[in-house]
Amino acid sequence: MHDIDTIYIDGRFITPHGTELFDLHNPATGAVTGRVRLSDEEDARAAIAAAKRAFPAFSRTGKAERIAVLHRLADAVAARRDDLLDAVIEEYGAPASRAAFMVDHPVNAFRETAELLADYPFLRRMGTAEVRMEPLGVAGLITPWNSNAGFICGKLATAIAAGCTAVIKPSEMSARQTQIVTEALHAAGLAPGLFNIVTGRGDRVGAVISSHPDVAKISFTGSTATGKAILRAAADTLKRVTLELGGKSPTIILDDADLSRAIPLAINAAFMNSGQACIAGTRLLAPRSRLAEIEALAKAAVETVRAGDPRDPATTVGPMVSRTQWERVQRYIRIGLEEGAVLLAGGEGRPDRTEGWFVRPTLFTAVRNDMTIAREEIFGPVLSILPYEDEEEAITIANDTIYGLQAYVLSGDTARARRVAERIVAGRVLINSLTHDPKAPFGGFKQSGIGREYGSFGLDAFLEPKALLGEGV
Repeated sequence: MHDIDTIYIDGRFITPHGTELFDLHNPATGAVTGRVRLSDEEDARAAIAAAKRAFPAFSRTGKAERIAVLHRLADAVAARRDDLLDAVIEEYGAPASRAAFMVDHPVNAFRETAELLADYPFLRRMGTAEVRMEPLGVAGLITPWNSNAGFICGKLATAIAAGCTAVIKPSEMSARQTQIVTEALHAAGLAPGLFNIVTGRGDRVGAVISSHPDVAKISFTGSTATGKAILRAAADTLKRVTLELGGKSPTIILDDADLSRAIPLAINAAFMNSGQACIAGTRLLAPRSRLAEIEALAKAAVETVRAGDPRDPATTVGPMVSRTQWERVQRYIRIGLEEGAVLLAGGEGRPDRTEGWFVRPTLFTAVRNDMTIAREEIFGPVLSILPYEDEEEAITIANDTIYGLQAYVLSGDTARARRVAERIVAGRVLINSLTHDPKAPFGGFKQSGIGREYGSFGLDAFLEPKALLGEGV
């Protein structure tokens, strides 16, 4: 059993003022594996105060010092790789192959940000003015459960590069992972208050961070509904806010695509991270002229997807993170059937299991874009095939959504795919690929969010330009 009863404020592990206990589970079995004592509003205010005290000194540090800090943090997290890998598999249920990326990504985030920082221009000449990019202040970093360490370290790396201090509120469902990351970050020996980590509920700890006058910046990754609540709470003090929210990403297979390549890529796009990914390509747009072929190949591919023990190397889809999430996915599968979608693979229930929160990898066809399963983010391994007549209709369907986070275009003609990609309303469009570039901005159009993360756009979001004009400039 993992009993976690400390939080991290002002460079020390302390007992939370909050007294609520939250059960931790192994989603592959449903068994309780530990408990975490949650922070409350008083803890959040103490963390903010610590970050505020640390800000004046840290904001005056130079590039070289911040780069050194980032590399120390990377080394410290790398030293706990084995512990973190075990926690990601047990606590989140990530398949071993995916878990390896999830524990290497946090380390890479610090190193990539250090590389970015080396060339970032904090001083710029614009006309007769000298423009200085200055850190905003205390940053509130609110992170989800579907890539715990990656979100904590990625957001913290950017805040540090900018010269901000941070208060981090991770999901309570990822407390063991958070504890390992916190211990690693502490081992790097940074100044007290530079970062503070308070695990707690969003309606208590997150609400304080989102509204507190001493927090200048919010960076949140999570649901669109929560993002809207954070934006409202931040409005009174005009905080700078970055929101990376939900998605309903289209994968457009053009009629000239090599299906032997396109179908596996489309399935991977839909079921990445066990379908618990905001960028999952859950709407597969198929040309009607090749619909039967695509349905047959996609059905065969989904039926070979292994959902099971996350420690089995053959597993590609692990359990849902919680019973609540499992029930959510089951409800959407039922809705799909009720609204007339045709089930090609999967369906309700567990994949030949009697325990754990496993979902049968599911494929629907004959889906219209006005159906619930085509409109709402399911956050599980459920893929819908939507037929289209021609390229124009494909683009129309792809853009007919409240979201605009990511999209995929698959074609045998790269130039044609690029022309289509340029017309998709999304923050990132991937052409014949599932690639990720940490230097490229990431974020969404429409209700997929506000602002961007990664690269220079991500760093800009933690800084404010100040113009100096007149004599001596």
